[in-house]
Amino acid sequence: MTTTKKLMACAFVVLTFAGCAGMSHQDRDTVVGAGIGAAAGAAITGDVGGTVIGGAAGGVIGHEVGRH
Repeated sequence: MTTTKKLMACAFVVLTFAGCAGMSHQDRDTVVGAGIGAAAGAAITGDVGGTVIGGAAGGVIGHEVGRH
């Protein structure tokens, strides 16, 4: 990975976390669940459909967990 790509990836991560500063606890859980679900879906299936389904399922689970 080139230095430019590493810097862009780091900037993306920092901006993503900064965007979550004003979120409620439930909103953060929804976003985290969607991210983890999408990563898991992509790792398990290796295609876009699995990523989308995993993200949706993870978002729903994170939303419900954040309720309590």
